[in-house]
Amino acid sequence: MPPPDTTGGVETAGLLAHGREAYATRAWRAAYTALSAADRVAPLAAGDLELLATSASMVGLDDDWLSALERAHHAHLDAGDTARATHCAVWLGLYLGLRGQFAQASGWFGRAKRLVDRIDGECVEQGYLLVPVMMQHEAAGEYDEAYRHAVDAATIGERFGDADLLAISLHEQGRMLAKQGRTEPGLQLLDEVMVAVTGGELSPIVTGLIYCSVIEGCQEVYELRRAHDWTAALSRWCDAQPEMVSFTGRCLVHRAEIMQLHGAWHDALEEARRAAERFRGVKSEMAVGEAFYRQGEIHRLHGDFASAEEAFREASRCGWEPQPGLALLRIANGDNDAAGAAIRRLERETTDPLKRAGLLAAYVEIMLKVGDAGEARDASAEFDEIAQRYRSGMLEAMAAHARGAVKLADGDAWAALVALRHACRVWQELGVPYEAARARVLVGLACREIGDADTAEMELDAAGETFRALGAEADLGRVETLSESVARAPGGLTDRELQVLGLVATGKTNRAIAEALVISEKTVARHVSNIFGKLGVSSRAAATAYAYEHDLV
Repeated sequence: MPPPDTTGGVETAGLLAHGREAYATRAWRAAYTALSAADRVAPLAAGDLELLATSASMVGLDDDWLSALERAHHAHLDAGDTARATHCAVWLGLYLGLRGQFAQASGWFGRAKRLVDRIDGECVEQGYLLVPVMMQHEAAGEYDEAYRHAVDAATIGERFGDADLLAISLHEQGRMLAKQGRTEPGLQLLDEVMVAVTGGELSPIVTGLIYCSVIEGCQEVYELRRAHDWTAALSRWCDAQPEMVSFTGRCLVHRAEIMQLHGAWHDALEEARRAAERFRGVKSEMAVGEAFYRQGEIHRLHGDFASAEEAFREASRCGWEPQPGLALLRIANGDNDAAGAAIRRLERETTDPLKRAGLLAAYVEIMLKVGDAGEARDASAEFDEIAQRYRSGMLEAMAAHARGAVKLADGDAWAALVALRHACRVWQELGVPYEAARARVLVGLACREIGDADTAEMELDAAGETFRALGAEADLGRVETLSESVARAPGGLTDRELQVLGLVATGKTNRAIAEALVISEKTVARHVSNIFGKLGVSSRAAATAYAYEHDLV
């Protein structure tokens, strides 16, 4: 009788050993390849199927991840390990839910619940079943309920010593507190969770999910410094695993946004392009759209309007809202009607305060451009309320900039200066050069309004230098035009003051001027007062004489 063939067993053992070792060292492609090969020789046991599933996920093979985890679920059931089978079922539901396959997700959650009911006494899986409940409440804007379930889940995670569940639950608590305006305690919880993340205490998939979610949470509340710090940590984590595909695309989008804010526009554009390619590789259309939106924003700031248009359109094709970037592009191209219609539509659709904050800056700018000062004023007041509620340096600077722009448009240059100086200072402290330069342009215009031509010239020159260094061609062109108008304006009058003076010289009353220029009568009175001060006259007749003597009418 010939001896039994043990070649398959030896081969399987070798492949398994290689796959497990590669998994332990985070060599995800090697782990996936070896474990898949072992599985082809002889079906893997439940525990090794979980390793195969995680390896597939980390190299971006999501369908293989789902298949391996489903097999692990059934293998655990066959082995009588109901708790571990439930764990796999919960993760299948969570992942399918994240992919938008809600019916399938609901089916797996239902199965997990039925299995948990079979287990005598308490188990950690009861805590994991609270995770989809948290997500549902968060999606519905029911942040109190999401927080309450997160507290319950954290209690279970702590009782059973499950680091993953505890981290997920604490992170959810932190995000829910921040969304409710309790920003500081919320961020402190996120910082606590990141100790476990950066310390390597969590499983690979949970580590990546929490990295991305914490960074997103920081960005939602405009906490730029924390977002920068955790994005850098995420980058180091990704760089340490060169075979990893999952999470690296999200990492690149976060990096691109941070780089853009800090003025590294060329590098930011490259990161956004790489992100789009990476997301296409894992068939994530919405994520591809987000990457294209970031590209569109950078092209718009550079003044490359044709490329910005195409990037925004590509973002829209992928299902990503291309606003407010596209509306700001329309304003830059002089299409005020399209810009106004788009931003008004977005403003009415958006109800979440933090999301509204992200569009109110653009809304104020566009409303001022289209001549609707009343809408801009109301939006600025709402912006101030949101900034006071959520309190972050970046949000504070954004609101102050909007307030200053509105005050300047209303002819109250002194109040505008207070707000704009504050915005500029915060932007400089945060290391955001483009926004600081935009604030300096308005500071220059406010100084010109009060007759301080020297400071106006210096502020515009400084802003122009920043725009030149960044490659912000459109902004540079505008500031150069403003600088020329400052130098040549008779009596230091602004363009708007020249308009008002011309109408005064024709004999129009303040009310008639307000109607002609679509501004308030109070604003006209302020302009008239400024004109008298700059020209050294005390009557409308004297101002009219000055206008005719200097060929201003």
